[in-house]
Amino acid sequence: MSDSTTRTQDLDPLVRSSLREAIIVSVIWFAAMTWSISVCWTMGYGRKPEELTLVLGFPDWIFWGIVVPWLTCTIVSWIFGAWFVRDGELGKDVEDADELGLGG
Repeated sequence: MSDSTTRTQDLDPLVRSSLREAIIVSVIWFAAMTWSISVCWTMGYGRKPEELTLVLGFPDWIFWGIVVPWLTCTIVSWIFGAWFVRDGELGKDVEDADELGLGG
């Protein structure tokens, strides 16, 4: 087994889960950023005003480059949060502050 695989297996399950979630969210963010920049760049620059069309009241490059990815990310984030993100066991609740050694 590789060294990185061993280190990942040694992590607390809560940390491993949060790393997996962070990677998924980063991939979603990067995909949305790439889509927005590429669509807005190709559809928004170098066009004559008479070539612009409206989609649901938005200029076409704004609709396809901003509105669509934001709505998609909102839906994907909601699905991800509702079905895939789970609460992790954080350990025993502390009843008395003195158990923490705070002198309280």
